[in-house]
Amino acid sequence: MSRTRLWLFGTTLVAYAAIVAAVLTTSWLVQLDWQVMLFRPYKQWPQIHTLLDYFVVLGQRGPTAVIVAAWLGWRTWKQRTLRPLLVLGTSLLLLNISVGAAKYGLGRLGPHYATTIGSAEMFAGGDIFPSGHTANAVVTWGVLAYLATTPSARRVGSVISAMLALAVGMTTIYLGTHWVSDVLSGWCAGLLVLLALPWFEPAVARTEQWAMARWVQWRGRPAYAPPVVAPPVAAGGELLPPRLPKDRVEGDTAPVRLPVGAGVSARTPSAAPRAPHYPVRTYPPRHERSPVTPAGPRRPHAERPARPTPPVPVPTVRGRGGPAV
Repeated sequence: MSRTRLWLFGTTLVAYAAIVAAVLTTSWLVQLDWQVMLFRPYKQWPQIHTLLDYFVVLGQRGPTAVIVAAWLGWRTWKQRTLRPLLVLGTSLLLLNISVGAAKYGLGRLGPHYATTIGSAEMFAGGDIFPSGHTANAVVTWGVLAYLATTPSARRVGSVISAMLALAVGMTTIYLGTHWVSDVLSGWCAGLLVLLALPWFEPAVARTEQWAMARWVQWRGRPAYAPPVVAPPVAAGGELLPPRLPKDRVEGDTAPVRLPVGAGVSARTPSAAPRAPHYPVRTYPPRHERSPVTPAGPRRPHAERPARPTPPVPVPTVRGRGGPAV
């Protein structure tokens, strides 16, 4: 947890507690709830009612969880890691526990089921506070920004998820399914879950290791281990030095990369003498080589007779009306 994230978490927690206290004490926030409810926005602008009735689905837990899980499942297969799906599952679990406990613990009735004007309608058997649609929109779409791999994608995803959560919350107020204070507390509840996710990253990593180990065990394949390559050993049991690259010569002081496993063999002597990797080939001196006669069309051929010169044809001139001359 960075210092900025800790500061945001503390600020959001204080705002969440202040909203709950304002509703419990039937303060000015409850009066604002009743004013907006009696204004009935869905009757003031009925032409957009159908559109917003479909748009609010982006805050329902079932459809949004399926969409986001499909995308993160593809990323899980592409990146060969279970972290995206585990982070999504952890965030939804925290959301259901925290928001569900507040809903059933406070028991507030919604605007359509309110009984007394000006009352907070708390502890009446309802489950409307805080707004589940709003909190779910913050968490579900915010997880995509949280799992972004680049800073630019994280910033763009944060802006888009914030706009979606804001629009979903305002839509529930327009439809009359939530009070204004429900939406405010839903934004705070969802943001608290997102800000608390880094604390659960170690548990996510341990769960991923355990799941991968069980997967390997279920498939019956041993865990992957890198192969150990034994160093080359001569016939006498002596360790052969590694081959030098083409750009290296004998006596070069630059470090040489030893083969994998060198130095751990049981037959490796404490001070192995350096020996050539290949036997040295000797060549005779140049003056002892057999002479080579030139070959080719320039070699004289005394035994071959000279070719006869063909006769040169003499042109004939034919006279006019006479025989050829």
